[in-house]
Amino acid sequence: MPVFDFKNSPEDPKVAECTYEVFYSSQPEASKERPILVLDNTEGWLKHHSMGVFLNPKVRTAFEFKEDGRTLSADILKIDARFVSLLKWLGENHINVRLSGEAAGTEYAVYKIRETALGGAGKLSAEDGFLQFMIERLLASDAPSELTEDEDEAEKGDSMKLTSIQSITDFVNCAGRTLPDNIQLWARRNLAVARSNEVSAEERRHAQRALSIMLNIQWKGDYFHAIDPKEARRILDEELYGMERVKQRIIETIIQINRTQTLPTYGILLIGPGGTGKSQIAYAVARILGLPWTTLDMSSINDAEQLTGSSRIYANAKPGIIMDAFAMAGESNLVFIINELDKAASGNGKGNPADVLLTLLDNLGFTDNYMECMIPTVGVYPIATANDRDLISAPLMSRFAVIEIPDYTLEEKKVIFSEYALPRVLKRIGMQKQECTLTPDAVDAVVSLYKETSGIRDLEQAAEHIAANALYQIEVDHAKSVVFDADAVKKLLS
Repeated sequence: MPVFDFKNSPEDPKVAECTYEVFYSSQPEASKERPILVLDNTEGWLKHHSMGVFLNPKVRTAFEFKEDGRTLSADILKIDARFVSLLKWLGENHINVRLSGEAAGTEYAVYKIRETALGGAGKLSAEDGFLQFMIERLLASDAPSELTEDEDEAEKGDSMKLTSIQSITDFVNCAGRTLPDNIQLWARRNLAVARSNEVSAEERRHAQRALSIMLNIQWKGDYFHAIDPKEARRILDEELYGMERVKQRIIETIIQINRTQTLPTYGILLIGPGGTGKSQIAYAVARILGLPWTTLDMSSINDAEQLTGSSRIYANAKPGIIMDAFAMAGESNLVFIINELDKAASGNGKGNPADVLLTLLDNLGFTDNYMECMIPTVGVYPIATANDRDLISAPLMSRFAVIEIPDYTLEEKKVIFSEYALPRVLKRIGMQKQECTLTPDAVDAVVSLYKETSGIRDLEQAAEHIAANALYQIEVDHAKSVVFDADAVKKLLS
């Protein structure tokens, strides 16, 4: 449908009618069938590669290029809504570009736009690859809501590590709508501070740094793609032995995500003795969800400011751990693995870290003192681990679906050692399975040595020790293979 319709007027007869239509697409790739834009090619002038400049779509919707020494132009007929402001920005800055496309009847479908440095015209202000970065981000985004005549920004797309003021300005102008509404407003305000001569150099530096951090994050919505339960089960079986009840709960969560297409309201809290694989379960869930993950070790956090960041009024101000996690992940959808949640109640008098966690877990948004902005957390999935549930406050406990992790039986430990721990170590250090084997009584001896300890961490360390000793005998003593019996195991590990 036509979105802009600027007619010639008696007062300004040179203003051309804006003829293009906006179409709405969320396709992640551009092709002839799914173009970025479509040009009028009635005269057949446009070839596979055409170089020129866009004329400001708000004034004249055309692409101007040279052919056989003549300056020609082709009207823009259709534009993917995600690219409206990017093309407008290219036109306003007279950026020379090369189009790649394909003619189809009287139309020319453009599926690639690249910058060219010709004729001394304007050069993109950001670092090399800015235009390609912008296009990739825009293609990776969802279709925006309908544009209005007054909307100058392009749509979805996100960011890379922009550092210069000019590149940040270009990004905000080209893809301001890729940001959540409150962050759009925040970005423009901070950009004004970063460019102002009426504030101190320190304030400008902080504003520019905050912008660079925020625009580096790809801000996504709460829509979540379906996950194959069979593949999820395969990953769980690959990572964990037994634990059928735990696996069942995780698969139930996956099915819930598939039905609602959003992450669950509650995260997962894994409670059990040390060494029972709680962290391994958390990593497996992050792998199933296909999300980047970060860890918060609550035993080492005793000051709320470590999580929330420090105010810009201080010279050494910096963002907090949570904001850093978003920046490192490069996107707003990620798994927060909160280790030792039962240690979160302690504080040193400068605020309780547990209270900060509540704001993150409520998915209502998180405020970092340095960024001075409400950070959307709808795409955050928390997975916490703890040894003692009695040390966790009731408010924190109420934010999770609790899964108890029991300790392993002796028979389960035998299987875990021989079928999981030892093979994993051998694979990691490049040894063949037949190069290091244990007799059945040797496996019994390993498990018996650690029967009083909870979890399987000691078994994993024993596997490391045994494999390292076998490798030593092969490399130094030139043994072809090593077989451990019960006496050899006891001698090595005792």
